[in-house]
Amino acid sequence: MDPALLAWLRAQLGPTTDEQDLAVRYTRLHRARAVAAEVLAERRAKLLADPLRMTVDGVVTIDQTNNLAGLERQIAALDDLVAPDDPAPGDAGPDLVTAPLTPVRRTR
Repeated sequence: MDPALLAWLRAQLGPTTDEQDLAVRYTRLHRARAVAAEVLAERRAKLLADPLRMTVDGVVTIDQTNNLAGLERQIAALDDLVAPDDPAPGDAGPDLVTAPLTPVRRTR
C-alpha cells in the first residue's frame, strides 16, 4: 500500500488506526473506499451492540447517540470523497457484450 493511500485512509479513519489491519483489508478488498467503509461499518456495529444511552441517577450519564449519528454521516459522505485509487472520471470500464443464445436443435 503506497503512502498516499495510507494517508487518505488515516484521514478518514483516524491516525491511531492500525496500519497492518488496513494493509490486510486493502489486499482483500482492493479499494481504499471499501476499506474505509468496512472499518466504519464495524465501528457502527460495535456502537449498536452496546446500549446507546445509560444513566445512573445522580452519578453518571453516558450517551453514544451523537457518536452513532456522526459515524452514519461519515459513512454517507464516503461516497462523495475521491480516494487515491479511484479510477479517473473519463476512464471507461470493461466493455460488456451481450449475445442471444439459441438452441442448436429446435425443441418441440
